[in-house]
Amino acid sequence: MAVLGHVDSGKTSLLDRIRGTGVQGREAGGITQHIGASFLPTETIKEMCGPLYKKLEQAENKVPGLLVIDTPGHEVFTNLRSRGGSAADIAILVVDVNRGFQPQTNESLKILQSRKVPFVVALNKCDQISGWRKSDTKFISQAIKEQDASIQTDLDQKIYDVVGTLSILGYKSEAFYRIEDFKSEIAIVPISARSGVGIPELLSVLVGLTQQYLQKRLDQEEKEPRGIVLEVKDEVGLGQTANIILIDGTIKKENSIVVAKRDAVIVTKPKALLLPKPLDEMRDPRDKFKPVSQVDAAAGLKIASPDLEGVLPGSTLYVAKNNEEIEKYTKLIESEMKSVFVDTETNGIILKCDTIGSLEAIIEMLKRSQVPVAKADIGPVTRRDVIEAKAIKEKDRHLGIVLAFNVKVLPDAKEESETSHIKLFEDKVIYSLIDNYNAWVEEDSANEEDAMFAEITPIAKFSFMKGMVFRNKDPAVFGVRVDVGNLKHKIPFMNMAGRKVGYIHQLQLDKKTVSDAKTGDEVACSVKDVTIGRQIFEEEVYYTFPPSHEAKQILRKFMHKLSAEELEVFNEIVRIQREIEPIYGY
Repeated sequence: MAVLGHVDSGKTSLLDRIRGTGVQGREAGGITQHIGASFLPTETIKEMCGPLYKKLEQAENKVPGLLVIDTPGHEVFTNLRSRGGSAADIAILVVDVNRGFQPQTNESLKILQSRKVPFVVALNKCDQISGWRKSDTKFISQAIKEQDASIQTDLDQKIYDVVGTLSILGYKSEAFYRIEDFKSEIAIVPISARSGVGIPELLSVLVGLTQQYLQKRLDQEEKEPRGIVLEVKDEVGLGQTANIILIDGTIKKENSIVVAKRDAVIVTKPKALLLPKPLDEMRDPRDKFKPVSQVDAAAGLKIASPDLEGVLPGSTLYVAKNNEEIEKYTKLIESEMKSVFVDTETNGIILKCDTIGSLEAIIEMLKRSQVPVAKADIGPVTRRDVIEAKAIKEKDRHLGIVLAFNVKVLPDAKEESETSHIKLFEDKVIYSLIDNYNAWVEEDSANEEDAMFAEITPIAKFSFMKGMVFRNKDPAVFGVRVDVGNLKHKIPFMNMAGRKVGYIHQLQLDKKTVSDAKTGDEVACSVKDVTIGRQIFEEEVYYTFPPSHEAKQILRKFMHKLSAEELEVFNEIVRIQREIEPIYGY
């Protein structure tokens, strides 16, 4: 079973209420970023449903329990939700009662429709309707009766708003207590994940549908065993482990598993198969996993094997019984991987993510926004990524950037981005990452000339003050006076002969670190990889050193932005450099 809906509609909160867990509070921004899974046993369902379960017990096929897949809710997670839809036999579509259908709700519906997955609408947060009276009952049917007539009318209107929206999309629907044939109409169940009201009716409707729609699945029809890798990590006492959802079939300890690394397909045998206890969330285990010799779908489990290091989260895992199957699944994975990663010579942004699912989702989102992708990969942001973005920026400043979702930025990459003025967007919430990038493009486009000029190495002239040596090297720290212009950190500078000395690492004014110093300021300046008395000397005069392409930009576009004094210094820089490199600034 998949739980889908718009971001912040209450999907994980609903499951937390059923399981008695606290997963939602630990998600970045309180928003689900990755697929999770947990098993709801029959006993729990029976307990939650109470007297409503008696009718369900009359069915020939008993539901053995439900494996719940909790999917991220924002629109950029289309691919993940598609996976959730394909893995799910039935679904709960969570809708915020006060917000109704939102863009991502519609996308979730498209997925369910394309996969022909039956579903129930959980109309969440009904207790947040203005004037709602708190009730002691957990049954929404009773809680509604205890409300004032105006509140009942308000709730009915919100239900009919959903009915109307679903009608436009081609669905017949109604409040569950007004439905006679659940096969012909979509059931809408008002609930509150926060208080638990309505949960018994929701589960009852869900189990009833499961028994009606999924008789063959309840008979455990055999399929090729496959799963989805949720997370790979090193655990004390177990070594390398992978949390997976087993979608189809059976996995045994003696079977081989076939799964993808970044540049290879690995085949290994599990050292251990481990099941979480019922109601435990794969992302939030409250107890130790139980070792088993066999697991049947559908299930969330942990696999331990020393060969799992580097396995890609979000990738498909196959279970093979012989060499023929190993060969078949190896070719299949190789084909899947070719379609995921992007590495082209065309202009586009650089994208680094933590999982395949995140990668696919963001690529899809960028495509819909007509933002090209030059490189998309798994892993930390490296200096090479930034250098590639720098080359792209020369052609298109809005594409010469790096998007980093839930990955580290290596120190040399961070430094390169600062010195090269490459925008680096980091976030653990995907929709924020995309929104921040789009907002920056809009703002930058509106003030493009000023933004471009702000990124150019500022024109300045400064002097090494006599007797102001604080440290000779590692780094060299000395006092300077700004004679002309605006001196900033992270910028290159040269001596009067035109030789590049290095980069200004840090500036301090009155023992406080500052980002810049203006004409007349006397500041302490630190420079890495130089030694006072060898590369730099007291009473020497220095100039900031814009590279040739920046000098070209100044000459063509920005001369009017320089003061008379800065213009004079800039002409000195150009004269000195053209004696060394005649084409400087051309």
